[in-house]
Amino acid sequence: MSIIEETIDDIIVEIVNLDRATLLEAERLKRQVNDKIDSGYRKVIIDLTAVEFLDSTFLGIIVNTLKKVAKLGGDLKLVGFKPNVRSMFELTRLFRVFESYSELQDAIKSFNK
Repeated sequence: MSIIEETIDDIIVEIVNLDRATLLEAERLKRQVNDKIDSGYRKVIIDLTAVEFLDSTFLGIIVNTLKKVAKLGGDLKLVGFKPNVRSMFELTRLFRVFESYSELQDAIKSFNK
Protein backbone atom coordinates (compact mmCIF):
# COMPACT_ATOMS: atom_id res chain seq x y z
CA MET A 1 0.00 0.00 0.00
CA SER A 2 1.26 3.42 -0.88
CA ILE A 3 -0.83 5.42 1.59
CA ILE A 4 -1.59 3.74 4.89
CA GLU A 5 -4.45 5.09 6.94
CA GLU A 6 -4.56 4.75 10.71
CA THR A 7 -7.00 6.04 13.27
CA ILE A 8 -5.62 7.02 16.66
CA ASP A 9 -8.46 8.04 18.97
CA ASP A 10 -10.14 10.90 17.07
CA ILE A 11 -7.14 11.60 14.82
CA ILE A 12 -6.81 10.30 11.27
CA VAL A 13 -3.21 9.61 10.23
CA GLU A 14 -2.32 9.27 6.55
CA ILE A 15 1.14 7.72 6.20
CA VAL A 16 2.50 8.38 2.72
CA ASN A 17 4.74 5.36 2.20
CA LEU A 18 6.23 6.46 -1.14
CA ASP A 19 9.47 7.84 -2.51
CA ARG A 20 7.56 10.00 -4.98
CA ALA A 21 4.13 11.46 -4.21
CA THR A 22 2.50 12.46 -7.49
CA LEU A 23 -0.86 12.87 -9.24
CA LEU A 24 -2.05 9.27 -8.93
CA GLU A 25 -1.34 9.12 -5.21
CA ALA A 26 -2.75 12.62 -4.70
CA GLU A 27 -6.16 11.45 -5.87
CA ARG A 28 -6.03 8.49 -3.51
CA LEU A 29 -5.06 10.70 -0.56
CA LYS A 30 -7.84 13.13 -1.44
CA ARG A 31 -10.48 10.37 -1.51
CA GLN A 32 -9.27 8.74 1.70
CA VAL A 33 -9.00 11.88 3.78
CA ASN A 34 -12.21 13.45 2.43
CA ASP A 35 -14.14 10.30 3.32
CA LYS A 36 -12.88 10.57 6.90
CA ILE A 37 -13.57 14.31 7.15
CA ASP A 38 -17.05 13.77 5.74
CA SER A 39 -17.65 11.09 8.38
CA GLY A 40 -16.78 13.50 11.20
CA TYR A 41 -13.02 13.47 11.74
CA ARG A 42 -11.55 16.93 12.31
CA LYS A 43 -7.95 16.12 13.26
CA VAL A 44 -5.68 15.04 10.43
CA ILE A 45 -1.98 14.18 10.30
CA ILE A 46 -0.15 13.53 7.05
CA ASP A 47 3.13 11.70 7.57
CA LEU A 48 5.63 12.48 4.80
CA THR A 49 8.63 10.82 6.45
CA ALA A 50 9.26 8.40 3.54
CA VAL A 51 8.70 10.95 0.75
CA GLU A 52 11.72 12.11 -1.27
CA PHE A 53 9.71 14.14 -3.80
CA LEU A 54 6.18 15.50 -4.03
CA ASP A 55 4.70 17.25 -7.01
CA SER A 56 2.49 20.32 -7.10
CA THR A 57 -0.69 18.25 -7.40
CA PHE A 58 0.08 16.34 -4.22
CA LEU A 59 1.01 19.58 -2.48
CA GLY A 60 -2.27 21.14 -3.64
CA ILE A 61 -4.27 18.25 -2.16
CA ILE A 62 -2.57 18.81 1.20
CA VAL A 63 -3.39 22.54 1.07
CA ASN A 64 -7.01 21.90 0.06
CA THR A 65 -7.38 19.33 2.84
CA LEU A 66 -6.19 21.90 5.38
CA LYS A 67 -8.71 24.42 4.04
CA LYS A 68 -11.56 21.91 4.19
CA VAL A 69 -10.85 20.68 7.70
CA ALA A 70 -10.16 24.21 9.02
CA LYS A 71 -13.57 25.41 7.77
CA LEU A 72 -15.07 22.68 9.95
CA GLY A 73 -13.09 23.73 13.02
CA GLY A 74 -10.37 21.12 12.65
CA ASP A 75 -6.67 21.11 11.83
CA LEU A 76 -4.10 19.29 9.72
CA LYS A 77 -0.51 18.74 10.80
CA LEU A 78 2.46 17.35 8.92
CA VAL A 79 5.18 14.95 10.02
CA GLY A 80 8.63 14.32 8.62
CA PHE A 81 10.44 16.27 5.92
CA LYS A 82 13.33 14.98 3.88
CA PRO A 83 15.53 17.78 2.44
CA ASN A 84 13.82 17.98 -0.99
CA VAL A 85 10.35 18.07 0.55
CA ARG A 86 11.41 20.69 3.09
CA SER A 87 12.80 22.79 0.21
CA MET A 88 9.45 22.58 -1.60
CA PHE A 89 7.59 23.82 1.49
CA GLU A 90 10.13 26.62 2.01
CA LEU A 91 10.10 27.66 -1.65
CA THR A 92 6.31 27.90 -1.65
CA ARG A 93 6.33 29.47 1.83
CA LEU A 94 3.90 26.81 3.01
CA PHE A 95 6.09 26.06 6.03
CA ARG A 96 4.42 29.16 7.51
CA VAL A 97 0.95 27.67 7.03
CA PHE A 98 1.40 24.16 8.41
CA GLU A 99 2.40 22.95 11.82
CA SER A 100 5.07 20.34 11.24
CA TYR A 101 6.76 17.82 13.50
CA SER A 102 9.72 15.47 13.27
CA GLU A 103 7.93 12.62 15.01
CA LEU A 104 4.38 11.30 14.69
CA GLN A 105 3.95 11.12 18.47
CA ASP A 106 4.72 14.84 18.80
CA ALA A 107 2.04 15.69 16.23
CA ILE A 108 -0.48 13.49 18.05
CA LYS A 109 0.33 15.13 21.38
CA SER A 110 -0.06 18.61 19.85
CA PHE A 111 -3.78 17.99 19.36
CA ASN A 112 -4.19 17.55 23.11
CA LYS A 113 -2.69 20.89 24.08
